[in-house]
Amino acid sequence: MGAFSAAFELIASGDPVLLEIIGLSLRVTLTAVLIGCLIGLPLGAMLALLRFPGRSGVVVVFNALMGLPPVVAGLVVYLVLSRSGPLGPLNLLFSPTAMIIAQAILILPIVISLTRSVIEDLWEEYREQLRSLGSSRLRAVPTLLWDGRFSLVTGILAGFGRASAEVGAVLIVGGNIAGHTRTMTTAITLETARGDLSLAIALGLILLAVTLTLNTGAYGIGQWGRRAAG
Repeated sequence: MGAFSAAFELIASGDPVLLEIIGLSLRVTLTAVLIGCLIGLPLGAMLALLRFPGRSGVVVVFNALMGLPPVVAGLVVYLVLSRSGPLGPLNLLFSPTAMIIAQAILILPIVISLTRSVIEDLWEEYREQLRSLGSSRLRAVPTLLWDGRFSLVTGILAGFGRASAEVGAVLIVGGNIAGHTRTMTTAITLETARGDLSLAIALGLILLAVTLTLNTGAYGIGQWGRRAAG
Protein backbone atom coordinates (compact mmCIF):
# COMPACT_ATOMS: atom_id res chain seq x y z
CA MET A 1 0.00 0.00 0.00
CA GLY A 2 2.96 2.31 0.57
CA ALA A 3 3.83 2.22 -3.11
CA PHE A 4 0.29 3.21 -4.07
CA SER A 5 0.29 6.09 -1.59
CA ALA A 6 3.61 7.30 -2.98
CA ALA A 7 2.25 6.98 -6.52
CA PHE A 8 -0.77 9.13 -5.75
CA GLU A 9 1.50 11.63 -4.06
CA LEU A 10 3.65 11.85 -7.19
CA ILE A 11 0.57 12.51 -9.31
CA ALA A 12 -0.95 15.02 -6.89
CA SER A 13 2.29 16.96 -6.46
CA GLY A 14 2.97 17.13 -10.20
CA ASP A 15 6.35 15.46 -9.94
CA PRO A 16 8.62 16.99 -12.64
CA VAL A 17 10.03 13.63 -13.74
CA LEU A 18 6.54 12.19 -14.02
CA LEU A 19 5.27 15.17 -16.03
CA GLU A 20 8.31 15.08 -18.32
CA ILE A 21 7.74 11.42 -19.16
CA ILE A 22 4.01 11.95 -19.75
CA GLY A 23 4.64 15.02 -21.90
CA LEU A 24 7.16 13.23 -24.11
CA SER A 25 4.88 10.23 -24.50
CA LEU A 26 1.95 12.38 -25.62
CA ARG A 27 4.07 14.48 -27.98
CA VAL A 28 5.55 11.41 -29.66
CA THR A 29 2.26 9.56 -30.01
CA LEU A 30 0.19 12.57 -31.13
CA THR A 31 2.78 13.46 -33.76
CA ALA A 32 2.84 9.85 -35.00
CA VAL A 33 -0.97 9.82 -35.20
CA LEU A 34 -0.97 13.10 -37.14
CA ILE A 35 1.57 11.72 -39.63
CA GLY A 36 -0.40 8.48 -39.91
CA CYS A 37 -3.60 10.41 -40.67
CA LEU A 38 -2.03 12.81 -43.18
CA ILE A 39 -0.64 9.86 -45.14
CA GLY A 40 -3.16 7.12 -44.36
CA LEU A 41 -6.49 8.88 -44.93
CA PRO A 42 -5.89 9.86 -48.58
CA LEU A 43 -4.08 6.60 -49.36
CA GLY A 44 -6.87 4.54 -47.81
CA ALA A 45 -9.51 6.48 -49.71
CA MET A 46 -7.67 6.08 -53.03
CA LEU A 47 -7.18 2.37 -52.34
CA ALA A 48 -10.94 2.09 -51.82
CA LEU A 49 -11.92 3.90 -55.00
CA LEU A 50 -9.22 3.16 -57.56
CA ARG A 51 -8.95 -0.10 -59.48
CA PHE A 52 -5.51 -1.26 -60.64
CA PRO A 53 -3.64 -4.55 -61.15
CA GLY A 54 -2.56 -6.06 -57.84
CA ARG A 55 -5.01 -4.03 -55.77
CA SER A 56 -6.28 -7.09 -53.90
CA GLY A 57 -2.71 -7.97 -52.92
CA VAL A 58 -2.11 -4.45 -51.61
CA VAL A 59 -5.30 -4.66 -49.54
CA VAL A 60 -4.22 -7.99 -48.07
CA VAL A 61 -0.76 -6.61 -47.21
CA PHE A 62 -2.13 -3.59 -45.36
CA ASN A 63 -4.66 -5.75 -43.52
CA ALA A 64 -1.83 -8.07 -42.45
CA LEU A 65 0.35 -5.13 -41.37
CA MET A 66 -2.34 -4.07 -38.89
CA GLY A 67 -0.99 -6.88 -36.73
CA LEU A 68 2.66 -5.98 -37.33
CA PRO A 69 4.68 -6.90 -34.19
CA PRO A 70 6.04 -3.66 -32.69
CA VAL A 71 9.52 -5.14 -32.22
CA VAL A 72 9.69 -5.86 -35.96
CA ALA A 73 8.77 -2.27 -36.76
CA GLY A 74 11.38 -1.12 -34.27
CA LEU A 75 14.01 -3.38 -35.81
CA VAL A 76 13.30 -2.07 -39.32
CA VAL A 77 13.55 1.54 -38.17
CA TYR A 78 16.73 0.73 -36.23
CA LEU A 79 18.38 -0.79 -39.31
CA VAL A 80 17.40 2.18 -41.47
CA LEU A 81 18.56 4.80 -38.96
CA SER A 82 21.68 3.05 -37.65
CA ARG A 83 25.10 4.34 -38.69
CA SER A 84 25.39 1.67 -41.39
CA GLY A 85 21.83 2.26 -42.58
CA PRO A 86 20.71 4.48 -45.46
CA LEU A 87 19.61 7.30 -43.11
CA GLY A 88 22.47 6.88 -40.65
CA PRO A 89 24.08 10.26 -41.46
CA LEU A 90 20.96 12.02 -40.12
CA ASN A 91 21.77 10.80 -36.57
CA LEU A 92 18.13 10.18 -35.74
CA LEU A 93 18.59 6.94 -33.81
CA PHE A 94 17.86 7.14 -30.07
CA SER A 95 15.85 10.33 -30.49
CA PRO A 96 12.16 11.24 -30.21
CA THR A 97 12.09 11.50 -34.01
CA ALA A 98 13.03 7.82 -34.34
CA MET A 99 10.26 6.93 -31.89
CA ILE A 100 7.75 8.95 -33.90
CA ILE A 101 8.77 7.13 -37.09
CA ALA A 102 8.37 3.73 -35.42
CA GLN A 103 4.94 4.58 -34.02
CA ALA A 104 3.78 6.09 -37.33
CA ILE A 105 4.69 2.82 -39.06
CA LEU A 106 2.50 0.95 -36.58
CA ILE A 107 -0.41 3.37 -36.95
CA LEU A 108 -0.33 3.78 -40.74
CA PRO A 109 -1.70 0.33 -41.73
CA ILE A 110 -4.56 0.75 -39.24
CA VAL A 111 -5.55 4.11 -40.71
CA ILE A 112 -5.20 2.94 -44.32
CA SER A 113 -7.18 -0.28 -43.82
CA LEU A 114 -9.94 1.36 -41.79
CA THR A 115 -10.26 4.23 -44.28
CA ARG A 116 -10.42 1.83 -47.21
CA SER A 117 -13.21 -0.16 -45.57
CA VAL A 118 -15.26 2.91 -44.61
CA ILE A 119 -14.85 4.65 -47.97
CA GLU A 120 -15.68 1.49 -49.94
CA ASP A 121 -18.98 1.14 -48.05
CA LEU A 122 -19.84 4.82 -48.49
CA TRP A 123 -19.01 4.72 -52.22
CA GLU A 124 -21.35 1.78 -52.73
CA GLU A 125 -24.08 3.68 -50.88
CA TYR A 126 -23.67 7.06 -52.59
CA ARG A 127 -22.08 6.13 -55.92
CA GLU A 128 -25.10 6.84 -58.12
CA GLN A 129 -25.89 10.09 -56.32
CA LEU A 130 -22.31 11.35 -56.62
CA ARG A 131 -22.07 10.36 -60.26
CA SER A 132 -25.34 12.18 -61.02
CA LEU A 133 -23.68 15.30 -59.62
CA GLY A 134 -20.74 14.84 -61.98
CA SER A 135 -18.31 13.67 -59.32
CA SER A 136 -15.54 11.25 -60.30
CA ARG A 137 -14.07 8.71 -57.91
CA LEU A 138 -11.14 10.93 -56.93
CA ARG A 139 -13.26 14.08 -56.64
CA ALA A 140 -15.57 12.19 -54.28
CA VAL A 141 -12.76 11.51 -51.78
CA PRO A 142 -13.21 14.67 -49.62
CA THR A 143 -16.99 14.20 -49.52
CA LEU A 144 -16.73 10.56 -48.51
CA LEU A 145 -14.04 11.26 -45.90
CA TRP A 146 -16.24 13.90 -44.33
CA ASP A 147 -19.30 11.67 -44.39
CA GLY A 148 -17.35 8.85 -42.72
CA ARG A 149 -15.65 11.09 -40.15
CA PHE A 150 -17.25 9.47 -37.12
CA SER A 151 -16.14 5.97 -38.07
CA LEU A 152 -12.71 7.25 -39.05
CA VAL A 153 -12.16 9.10 -35.76
CA THR A 154 -13.02 5.93 -33.86
CA GLY A 155 -10.35 4.04 -35.76
CA ILE A 156 -7.82 6.85 -35.32
CA LEU A 157 -8.36 6.70 -31.56
CA ALA A 158 -7.73 2.95 -31.74
CA GLY A 159 -4.44 3.67 -33.49
CA PHE A 160 -3.53 6.21 -30.81
CA GLY A 161 -4.28 3.63 -28.13
CA ARG A 162 -2.04 1.05 -29.77
CA ALA A 163 0.82 3.48 -30.15
CA SER A 164 0.57 4.92 -26.64
CA ALA A 165 0.68 1.46 -25.06
CA GLU A 166 3.58 0.24 -27.22
CA VAL A 167 6.92 -0.75 -25.64
CA GLY A 168 9.09 -2.78 -28.01
CA ALA A 169 9.58 -0.44 -30.95
CA VAL A 170 10.23 2.74 -28.94
CA LEU A 171 12.60 0.86 -26.67
CA ILE A 172 14.66 -0.36 -29.64
CA VAL A 173 14.88 2.97 -31.48
CA GLY A 174 14.65 5.32 -28.50
CA GLY A 175 16.93 3.61 -26.01
CA ASN A 176 14.86 4.67 -22.97
CA ILE A 177 17.25 7.56 -22.20
CA ALA A 178 16.26 9.54 -19.09
CA GLY A 179 15.11 13.05 -19.94
CA HIS A 180 15.33 12.40 -23.66
CA THR A 181 13.49 9.29 -24.92
CA ARG A 182 11.85 7.80 -21.82
CA THR A 183 8.13 7.28 -22.36
CA MET A 184 5.46 6.00 -20.02
CA THR A 185 5.63 2.40 -21.20
CA THR A 186 9.42 2.14 -21.26
CA ALA A 187 9.66 3.90 -17.88
CA ILE A 188 7.17 1.46 -16.35
CA THR A 189 9.26 -1.45 -17.61
CA LEU A 190 12.48 0.04 -16.26
CA GLU A 191 11.17 1.24 -12.90
CA THR A 192 9.46 -2.08 -12.21
CA ALA A 193 12.70 -3.92 -12.89
CA ARG A 194 14.56 -1.51 -10.60
CA GLY A 195 11.98 -1.87 -7.85
CA ASP A 196 10.80 1.77 -7.94
CA LEU A 197 7.16 0.77 -7.86
CA SER A 198 5.78 4.18 -6.89
CA LEU A 199 6.81 5.81 -10.17
CA ALA A 200 5.82 2.71 -12.16
CA ILE A 201 2.37 2.67 -10.52
CA ALA A 202 1.88 6.41 -11.06
CA LEU A 203 2.71 6.06 -14.76
CA GLY A 204 0.53 2.97 -15.01
CA LEU A 205 -2.43 4.86 -13.53
CA ILE A 206 -1.93 7.73 -15.97
CA LEU A 207 -1.65 5.32 -18.91
CA LEU A 208 -4.80 3.52 -17.75
CA ALA A 209 -6.62 6.85 -17.50
CA VAL A 210 -5.54 7.73 -21.05
CA THR A 211 -6.76 4.35 -22.32
CA LEU A 212 -10.13 4.68 -20.58
CA THR A 213 -10.53 8.21 -21.92
CA LEU A 214 -9.81 7.02 -25.47
CA ASN A 215 -12.28 4.15 -25.22
CA THR A 216 -14.93 6.45 -23.76
CA GLY A 217 -14.30 8.98 -26.50
CA ALA A 218 -14.50 6.33 -29.23
CA TYR A 219 -17.78 5.03 -27.83
CA GLY A 220 -19.22 8.52 -27.49
CA ILE A 221 -18.23 9.50 -31.02
CA GLY A 222 -19.72 6.28 -32.37
CA GLN A 223 -23.02 6.92 -30.56
CA TRP A 224 -23.07 10.53 -31.72
CA GLY A 225 -22.45 9.45 -35.29
CA ARG A 226 -25.29 6.92 -35.19
CA ARG A 227 -27.69 9.54 -33.79
CA ALA A 228 -26.60 12.06 -36.43
CA ALA A 229 -27.10 9.49 -39.18
CA GLY A 230 -30.52 8.60 -37.82
